[in-house]
Amino acid sequence: MSSFRRHTCVAFTAAVLVIAHSAAPAMADDIPGKIAEASGILNDALDFSQPPVLPTIEAPRKTDIRASIDRGVAFLLADQNANGSWGSATRTKGLNIFAPVPGAHHAFRTATTSLCISALIELESGGLCQDVAAVAESIDKSEAWLTEHLPNLRRATSDAIYNVWGHGYSIQALVRMHGRHQADAAKQEQIVTLIKSQFDMLTRFESVDGGWGYYDFRYGGNQPTSSSISFVNGALLVAMAEARDIGVEPPKRVVDRAIAALRRQQKPDFSYLYGEYLQYQPMRGINRPGGSLGRTQCCNTALRYWGDLSITDNVAKNWLYRLYVRNGWLDIGRKRPIPHESWMQVAGYFYYFGHYYAALSMDQLPAADRAPYQSMLAKLMLDRQEADGSWWDYPLYDYHQPYGTGFALMTLKRCLPD
Repeated sequence: MSSFRRHTCVAFTAAVLVIAHSAAPAMADDIPGKIAEASGILNDALDFSQPPVLPTIEAPRKTDIRASIDRGVAFLLADQNANGSWGSATRTKGLNIFAPVPGAHHAFRTATTSLCISALIELESGGLCQDVAAVAESIDKSEAWLTEHLPNLRRATSDAIYNVWGHGYSIQALVRMHGRHQADAAKQEQIVTLIKSQFDMLTRFESVDGGWGYYDFRYGGNQPTSSSISFVNGALLVAMAEARDIGVEPPKRVVDRAIAALRRQQKPDFSYLYGEYLQYQPMRGINRPGGSLGRTQCCNTALRYWGDLSITDNVAKNWLYRLYVRNGWLDIGRKRPIPHESWMQVAGYFYYFGHYYAALSMDQLPAADRAPYQSMLAKLMLDRQEADGSWWDYPLYDYHQPYGTGFALMTLKRCLPD
């Protein structure tokens, strides 16, 4: 994840706006005389007292969603490494993000493998696998790899702390593994021990002000000295909440400090700064609602998991709706090779990340209210599946297809009608 790039080209502004709004009808404030409420975006951007006015969407057929899931699973089975992991440091390009070897790639591979494990276990437990035996074998291999290699995951260097992603997503994978091995008490005990070890690592690599970042370009201290990053806090708080829900309590002090750090980055409209270091630039492109689209779902979901009553159903619904109608702000960054080179300084790797957490946010709504949001998310996922069955949003060595596919499969699973 590189530093932001400034842009001065305005020659194609009109075309960009058309693309950015292509997922749904134009915003009400773009149409003179049309009442704002008709668009679902209220005149008062801080008023979440009402749910959005939704567009008419033809719900994707359940058979189409199932077929898409089958193709995604087939891709993961074919793409899995012989040792059970997913991803590698191959398929480099002319521009690669800062990734000190070998530690950065240990982190990328651990996080990617964990996402694939989570996706396959969710589909297996939901009876959504076409080749049950092949999926079970794949999960067994990947569980063995994670169990062996996770204890060795550390930060690559004092300034590259990508390992926090591996710790966080491995906790989510371990939670699902715990449920998968309900009949094996010894295995569950081993899994709980691994989860607690990841809590220990996240405590050690917590930023001095609370929360977590993935770089430390300040002092490179034993404890990271850089500001926390909103969406890292959100993702790790979600993982810790899932562990809590199976009875494995994370350290309260670490959780409380991460929540406080995340709230410091929350804006009044429930969008979020990229990181706390940008607190004095709240209207910079990356910190505006369009720039926050890929973060807002994650951060709101995390705070709601931890009991924040200000994240109401209407807040979740309005931001799910905005993710759909303003999807172009995320989509226009998808597959661009330079992080943050797009409008609103959006990087490609926020795309499937953001939609996965949107699906988790949707799951927090009453079941009777989910259908239109399921249709929105399903349509976005189905329309972007690649010919080989994968999904990807940013060319990250050889990790992008499996991690994107893991995110997308877990999103689609939550889009299936109950």
